[in-house]
Amino acid sequence: MKNLILSLFIIGLLISCNQKPSENAQKVKSNDYLDYSEKDDKLSGGVKMIPVQTPAGEFNVWTKRVGNNPKMKVLLLHGGPGATHEYFECADSYLPNAEIEYYYYDQLESFYSDKPSDSSLWSVDRFVDEVEQVRKALGLNKDNFYLLGHSWGGILGIEYALKYQDNLKGLIISNMMSSIPDYIKYADEVLGPQLDSEVLAEIKQLEADNEFTSERYAELTFTHFYPEHVLRMPLEEWPDPVNRAFANINGDMYITMQGPSEFGVVGDAKLKNWDRSEDLSKITVPTLTIGGAYDTMDPKHKEWMANEVQNGRYLHCPEGSHFAMYDDQETYFNGLIKFIKDVDSGNM
Repeated sequence: MKNLILSLFIIGLLISCNQKPSENAQKVKSNDYLDYSEKDDKLSGGVKMIPVQTPAGEFNVWTKRVGNNPKMKVLLLHGGPGATHEYFECADSYLPNAEIEYYYYDQLESFYSDKPSDSSLWSVDRFVDEVEQVRKALGLNKDNFYLLGHSWGGILGIEYALKYQDNLKGLIISNMMSSIPDYIKYADEVLGPQLDSEVLAEIKQLEADNEFTSERYAELTFTHFYPEHVLRMPLEEWPDPVNRAFANINGDMYITMQGPSEFGVVGDAKLKNWDRSEDLSKITVPTLTIGGAYDTMDPKHKEWMANEVQNGRYLHCPEGSHFAMYDDQETYFNGLIKFIKDVDSGNM
């Protein structure tokens, strides 16, 4: 009996020893995604301040890397203009599990980056040049670089692709139309009439009186428009990352470039005449457009955009609004991850 027990122990030990290398190899492989040991941003937990050259001098912009993947790296372009990376924090619940590396990034004049308060720097071309400088500093290239632009970030994404698409592996245009005039028309002809007629009349009157920064204007748009078309949740239930992004927005830049609210573009906002619809066919890189059924941006237009680029796909979020990454989160991130992995595997 003693010999039998000893034999069984030896056999078990041999099996265990034979399994360990495989198990350990699996653990090492899965842990590579979170291994910061060889990264130059280890000390700061992935945060890197990147110097960018501008016509007004050198300034620093804030970035933060999450994860490691040599083939799939996503740079996130927040909206606004003048919002922050913060509302993208919901990506932490999805992209790490898919082992997709991604970068938070506050554009110049946004909360975590330098704020020179120089309106001469608030132009599309200047911001596109900034994105290219950030790309180079982060070591992103055509073999791994996916650019995701949401809202105003989608404008930057389109403009970047038209100028630098040879550097891209894939482009994601999230909740943004390719034409501001069409966006204004959609707000005026489709979304506006859905509001209570008295509310709409008062909003229009406040806009006509240039009362964009009044408490009443903010009250009307945030109470009646935003919970329907920006983020479809009661205001008191809006997630903390979204609240922080709105609290930290650069209001001066937002009003100068976009206007006073997400209810179209009014006044002499710098983006009022931006339109790249006729140039979409020049984009050859695999492109995903994302729209929500209740979005401030026309979802049919975004589906049309996917057909205009040379290699496009449309992701529709049937429960989503402008912040579909929150109010239709599963659809949004599952579709985003599938697109990235399809491009990576050559199926797009």
